Amino acid sequence: MSWFRREDNKIEDTGQKTVRTEGLWIKCDACEAVIFRADLEANQMVCPKCDHHFRIGARPRIDMLLEPGYELVDLELKSTDPLEFTDLKPYRGRLSKAQADTGLNDAVINALGLLGSHRVVMSVMEYSFIGGSMGAVVGETIARAVDRAHDSRQPLIIVAASGGARMMEGIVSLMQLAKISTALARLDDAKVPFISVLTDPTTGGVTASFAMLGDLNVAEPGALIGFAGPRVIEQTIRQKLPEGFQRSEFLLQHGFLDAVVPRKELKSYLVRALDFLQVQ
Repeated sequence: MSWFRREDNKIEDTGQKTVRTEGLWIKCDACEAVIFRADLEANQMVCPKCDHHFRIGARPRIDMLLEPGYELVDLELKSTDPLEFTDLKPYRGRLSKAQADTGLNDAVINALGLLGSHRVVMSVMEYSFIGGSMGAVVGETIARAVDRAHDSRQPLIIVAASGGARMMEGIVSLMQLAKISTALARLDDAKVPFISVLTDPTTGGVTASFAMLGDLNVAEPGALIGFAGPRVIEQTIRQKLPEGFQRSEFLLQHGFLDAVVPRKELKSYLVRALDFLQVQ
């Protein structure tokens, strides 16, 4: 029975060091290839095997598009939890956790800077902040970006990444759709260009409002774009949807987008678009 007795003797220290590999490798959701994180980041978070575009945050997106020396603005706004909403947990708790995890007050960042040689106003959504949902703060922040573009006559670029309206704020969140759309109509009257960039995912009230109102609507490859999700639609109409339904390429084919642009080509594409629009 001594064979089965557990020995608690300490293991002799051999001086060898263990290597921590957690987080160094990432599995691609599309082709299931295992990719070295550093290689993926060097490739702008695009799979080198199949060109699958991983989701990226608002700050890396701004760094990717704007020249160094840009200015972040309108970062001080915070939600007041107007309904004191609670579902599985209080909305205030969700906000606090998202703020701690992302370092942002809400799901959008406004930036002023140069895109190539063009001075632009840019608003970029952060999906990791409560699914990039649009509440009062997101609506006000984007509206301020539209107003800045209007007053300075600088082109506006909005990069969307959202699950839609933030229903924890009820009707207040839905009012943002009309608020931003009205501001964009004023921008259009002033003949100031607005380019909408749709990334994975862009759904719900964001798609139903400003994301599809650009003078130029472009998307990243494979992005999910729509109002209701594919499963909801299938369950409603009781029919199987076409292959690739609500993906960027499907929307381009059916006339809902002007272009599908790979991430590594997006900056140069936007610069050419602004050149074409004769923006100084």
